[in-house]
Parts: sequence; structure tokens; C-alpha cells
Amino acid sequence: MARILLWLLAGCVSIAFTVLAYLPASWMAVLLEAQTAGRLTLGDAQGTLWHGSASIGGAPGARDPVTPLLPGRFSWRLSPLLLLGQVRLQLENAAALTQPVSVEGSWSQWQVSAAEVTLPAERLAGLGAPLNTIAPSGRMRLSWSALHLARQGQKIDLQGKLQLNIEDIASRLSPIKPLGAYLVTMDWRGQSAQLVLKTVKGPLLLNGGGALENGRLHFSGTAEAAAVDQEKLANLLNLLGQRRRVAGRDVIALEFR
Repeated sequence: MARILLWLLAGCVSIAFTVLAYLPASWMAVLLEAQTAGRLTLGDAQGTLWHGSASIGGAPGARDPVTPLLPGRFSWRLSPLLLLGQVRLQLENAAALTQPVSVEGSWSQWQVSAAEVTLPAERLAGLGAPLNTIAPSGRMRLSWSALHLARQGQKIDLQGKLQLNIEDIASRLSPIKPLGAYLVTMDWRGQSAQLVLKTVKGPLLLNGGGALENGRLHFSGTAEAAAVDQEKLANLLNLLGQRRRVAGRDVIALEFR
């Protein structure tokens, strides 16, 4: 009887390891959706949980296909040491990342290596209104220093700095192309980030600052056109917010609370 039980136990262990080894890559989509509150998901996931690839897109409706937000496909290698509480993840995407990204840590905290990712502005329309109305185009580059993330209950604390460079941005609502270049900096401390928006160049002037706190954006800024382009940019500016008179100038108030 003891020998039979031993063989049964060995068989169960063998089956369990086989199942774990071939967990489908779609399980990674479940993890991504859980960590982004359903905002992001994986499209056309192939391979296994441990070694697979997929595109990253906005989470669609029940019958909608995933619209990729980033160029190329992300491939990953996840160490089976995850089952013992150690996270070792390697991400690669030659079309979007300047270099592979490594994630190391435990089930409760992670270190993310520094890198830069290309974000085509055209694909932001896939996130819905008002971006699908503005229909932006141009180039965006998001870079970050080494990041530290830690789980605090159901939330994630983030420590580190990110910088978003927006270049040659344009919109189908504007006859002027490009509208300009902009810089957004985010200094994350825990579950909040200080945010600053500055115009680098261009006829559409966007400036302001605020904070991201517990997933909510608090921002106060202004949008205005260079004097010679005010008439051409009137329609676009009216879509962005309410007009105000500040220091003798007509500006659009950018307020998010």
C-alpha cells in the first residue's frame, strides 16, 4: 500500500510539473490586466507563461480585438523560480525598447532596469475619447531610471523618475503640422507622482503641473497659440478646455481634478 501511495504521489507531482511547464502565455495577459486595473492587456499571446510573446494593447470590449499600443511584439522569459517566490523576468522588443528590460525581486517588490520605449502617438486613439477625436500623430519616447516597485496591500508603490518626450505632435483637427514638441516629467514617490508639462517648441503652447495620486490626475495648466496662429488653432483649442483671460492673454484652462 505504501508503494502504491508513493507511485500515486510521484504521478501527481509529475502531472503538476507538466501542467505548470505548459501554462499558456494567455495567463500573462491575466496578470497584466490585474496589475493595470484592466487598462492594458496582451494581444495574440503565443508560447507559455515562462517563455512567450505578445503585443500590448488597451483592454478591449468583449467582442473587440486588441489594438496594439506599441510597435512590435514583446517577448519574455520568466524564471520558474517564481514558484519559490523569486521574480526574474526579461523583456525584449527591438521595435519599441532601446534595450532589454529586466525585472527582479520577489512576490512583493521588484526592481526594473532603466530603459526607453517608443510610443507612436497614432495608437493612442485606441484608448478612446477624447484621443480618438483629436487623432494625434507624432513620436513619443518614454524613458526611466531604475525603478523600485513594492506591493502595499492591493496597491503598488513606485519610486523613480520618468520622462516623456513628445516630438512633432499633430492632430487631424489642426491645419498646422507639427504643433510642437513637449516634455513631461514624472517624479514618483509611493502612490503619487509630481508632474510637470513644458513646451519645448512649436505654435501650440502647453504648460502646467500637477500630480497623479492613487490613479487620479490633478492638473492645472494652460494651452494657447502663438499670436500668428491663433485663428488656425481655434477649433483645437476649444476642444481642450474653457477660455480664460490671463495677464491680458486669451488662454485655454487645462484643469483635471
